[in-house]
Amino acid sequence: MKIYFLGILIPLFLSCKSTYQTQDFDIKTSPETPNYGDASNWAVLPSRWPKPLEEVVGRYQERPADVFFIYPTLFSSKNDSRWNADVMDQKIRDQVISSAVAFQSSAWTQAANLYVPFYRQAHYRIFVDPYAEQGKEAGELAYQDVKRAFEYYLAHYNNDKPIILAAHSQGSLHVKRLVKEFFDGTLLQSKLIAAYLIGVKIKPSEFTHIAPLKSPESVGGFVSWNTYKQNNLPKRYEKWYKGGVVTNPITWDESKFGLKSSHMGVLYSNKKVYPNSLSVECIDGMLWASVPKVPKRIFLSFIKNYHFADINLFWGNIQQNAVERTATWLKLHNVKW
Repeated sequence: MKIYFLGILIPLFLSCKSTYQTQDFDIKTSPETPNYGDASNWAVLPSRWPKPLEEVVGRYQERPADVFFIYPTLFSSKNDSRWNADVMDQKIRDQVISSAVAFQSSAWTQAANLYVPFYRQAHYRIFVDPYAEQGKEAGELAYQDVKRAFEYYLAHYNNDKPIILAAHSQGSLHVKRLVKEFFDGTLLQSKLIAAYLIGVKIKPSEFTHIAPLKSPESVGGFVSWNTYKQNNLPKRYEKWYKGGVVTNPITWDESKFGLKSSHMGVLYSNKKVYPNSLSVECIDGMLWASVPKVPKRIFLSFIKNYHFADINLFWGNIQQNAVERTATWLKLHNVKW
């Protein structure tokens, strides 16, 4: 069973034991490899601005920086035994655009030109025992798509602009690898405005030369958080979260708390932004959030895991922060816009 809330798919089986249809991974039966030279294999390009995105942020406007965004796991049906999503499937494309593009990647469009490739995301069960070991190759296949898309972006679209990396959940696992391969200690590192690695555990020492950002205007590092309902801990807290970087997405500094008065808005399923809706508290590896004051908030009060809304909940703050960090990078490098 699944529902949509805050515009993002919530698999209700995330917190309970589930049985999936499955099969052995076979590269020969994997979906067709996307060709990123074909614009149709991008969910968003400056020249491909889908209507659901326009309904949130308006028409495309050229920006001085780029954001390369990788969406989370949306491929999760228990009855689908495939390991990777078929990006030629129109239903999958529509789901990516109507959910992750509209309600997540939109947060960075005031600061940067948005690039979102379709990729053969791995099925959700790669994160669930006993399927995780069986699905390792599916995760690798997904990453190779992301890597090839990023290489194509660098070669054909970037044109020497500074870069924001942004992602959620499975997307953040892939972008973490991009940071290690393309930015950490390389010439390209100087182009990094920030990496928003949201919805997965990122250790403070994850990278050799790229550190957590500890002020709202800092550049060249990364931010990360995992959101849960206030005063609750997930069963997998020790394994999945404890010890991970927790950025305060209201203050963007080392403050333990973020106040409602400084909260700039939840992007809700009706595509309206609701400011001053929630407060946060940072603990070891976890961001606690109060139940947001949005329409039908009673339903959110019954949900403990806010992972599905890691970005939606702080949409307004992310939007402002991306603009601020971009302005800082441009100033530091004497780039006029």
